[in-house]
Amino acid sequence: MYSILKRVIDLGLAIAACIVLAPFMALLIAMIKLDSPGPVIFRQKRVGRDKHHFDILKFRTMRIDTPKDVPTHMLKDPDVYVTRAGRFLRRTSLDELPQLVNIIKGDMSIVGPRPALWNQYDLIGLRDKYGANGIRPGLTGLAQIMGRDELPIKVKARYDVIYCRKMCLSLDIKIILRTFGNVIRARGLHH
Repeated sequence: MYSILKRVIDLGLAIAACIVLAPFMALLIAMIKLDSPGPVIFRQKRVGRDKHHFDILKFRTMRIDTPKDVPTHMLKDPDVYVTRAGRFLRRTSLDELPQLVNIIKGDMSIVGPRPALWNQYDLIGLRDKYGANGIRPGLTGLAQIMGRDELPIKVKARYDVIYCRKMCLSLDIKIILRTFGNVIRARGLHH
């Protein structure tokens, strides 16, 4: 029955974080608006629990003429598209803060497999094969603390499956704490 407790914890932490971080997020919004034209929030179709699609929310880090639905690592020259504010937001992972709203809505959890793009069929298929699409995706997860962008798809999927099988409060706490450490050191991040 950890899934019920997990949802209660997710909801409580996400609401509290939104309240506490509201002034800071207002500063980030101003920084994005001053840096480049376009919306502050970037929406992208992602795969959620049981492969239901939802719009993930992020602070926009790229120009508005960036090709849509293409993972950053698959762009020919991604640095051309990243804004000045976007470099900072990505390096610090602050672009992910709007996903607190996804957590409150129930699209995501704080910890779980990162939500795949709707067209990342290889990752979705591997998660399907091993039953890892049956839980809410997370703001952070086991694959993120074990290597993040450095990991090949098969390895990410393997960590997602391990998390699904061992999901518990102590593992979630460990992942959250290691996430903060990795973000501070920008470990495993490539843009």
